[in-house]
Amino acid sequence: MAFSKQILVFLVFVGIFNTCNAQGLKLGFYKKTCPSAEAIVKKETANIMSVAPTLAAPLLRMHFHDCFVRWHFRALHKQYSNQAEKDSFPNLSLRGYGSIDRVKSAVEKKCPGVVSCADILALVARDAVSLLNGASWPVPLGRRDGNVSNSTETLFNLPPPFFNITQLKASFASKGLNAKDLVVLSGGHTIGTSHCSSFTNRLYNFTGVGDSDPSLDSNYVARLKTRCSATDTTTLVEMDPGSFKTFDTEYYTLVAKRRGLFTSDAALLADSETRAYVTSHATPQGSKDFLKDFAKSMVKMGKIGVLTGSQGEIRKTCGFIN
Repeated sequence: MAFSKQILVFLVFVGIFNTCNAQGLKLGFYKKTCPSAEAIVKKETANIMSVAPTLAAPLLRMHFHDCFVRWHFRALHKQYSNQAEKDSFPNLSLRGYGSIDRVKSAVEKKCPGVVSCADILALVARDAVSLLNGASWPVPLGRRDGNVSNSTETLFNLPPPFFNITQLKASFASKGLNAKDLVVLSGGHTIGTSHCSSFTNRLYNFTGVGDSDPSLDSNYVARLKTRCSATDTTTLVEMDPGSFKTFDTEYYTLVAKRRGLFTSDAALLADSETRAYVTSHATPQGSKDFLKDFAKSMVKMGKIGVLTGSQGEIRKTCGFIN
């Protein structure tokens, strides 16, 4: 799918004016106003994960989307505003939104009107990944929830699964993230599942003549075709087969073998810097460095375009503006 020069220019333009009030964030932000906030979030997240460990992936991706889009907890778990917006969130489980509501409710009982949904999501994402033997990182807090919802921003700000490496790097650069952040954060695909519709173009009609993507291993194409028909919109496929519930470096092993599920995964092999990271971490020995890198990039991403101070609001319910 072609990506117009106008949108590439838009991404660069957004990067210049992507206001970041990260200086308003700090560790221990709720030390005086709600000292038990982080403990409550951690406990509730552990309870959720003990019943549904597969929710870690959508919870992590919700945080990613919240950082890339001026979203700050839109009411998407109630309904999508249009089909284009629904297509922009193909891998998010609606149960993920319910989980955040559950955590928010527990925090509200202790400290009503104090802790934002945006901060809760940032903490839940960290705790969920950690509970899958993944990275952990310090989460500076003090975010405020947005009171503006614009569905078209999802189309301009979220890098879709069909992006090539040039488009991916431009999208990440517009948010102040570099090529290393791109390849490191892509490692989050080590957990979770995807609907067939996010990648079937690579299996059945890649260039419009009924062919498959030559950058995708032919044996893997055959295997995926047994799971997904060309028109399948409901079947879920593991993004990291056999390891999709464990936060590890198996994702890079798959990408190195040309078995990354999305075009955006395969794109990591088309750039010297991202390719070098993939190949050097496609072994168990690369796990320790990856977890450190992931933690660093998550802290960096978590500071993108945040609202702080008197901006925005503290929502009473995460799905609705006050």
